[in-house]
Amino acid sequence: MKISWLKAIVALPFNAVVTIPLVLVLFFDWPPLPPGIIFLGLALVLLAAGLSLAVWTMFLFASIGKGTLAPWNPTKRLVVEGPYAHVRNPMLAGVLAVILAESILLSSWALFAWFCAFLAINTVYFKLSEEKGLEKRFGMEYVVYKRNVPMWIPRLRAWKKTGGE
Repeated sequence: MKISWLKAIVALPFNAVVTIPLVLVLFFDWPPLPPGIIFLGLALVLLAAGLSLAVWTMFLFASIGKGTLAPWNPTKRLVVEGPYAHVRNPMLAGVLAVILAESILLSSWALFAWFCAFLAINTVYFKLSEEKGLEKRFGMEYVVYKRNVPMWIPRLRAWKKTGGE
């Protein structure tokens, strides 16, 4: 399982937050301009929050879900604890926060465009494919979860699964 987990991290979030941003900056934004002090602070907070969220959610996928973020080794259990009790896609929210932080740190319009494209692509993918697959795998458990937990904008109070919902 550890090799599959590592492959999933390298293949998916690493490419989204390292490989693609590096290519975009090198080919479209060189040399980058340093951000102002307020933007630097915002970027560092986004970076720390995004990395923490991504690592936490990957840990939850492995420990509770008994799988990875990769489609070739999906979770066997629906994860609705931790940040998943507030928003359905916290792992991607973490990746988006990192990409946005990179765009600010490097004053990169190309990376900001990548952030927007990544958000749009994943929103469409989740609506057209991922959610249907989750409904098929987890049935009413996912339908109830989806009805109660928003896709991108977190709920303030954690949702708790109850037998009556």
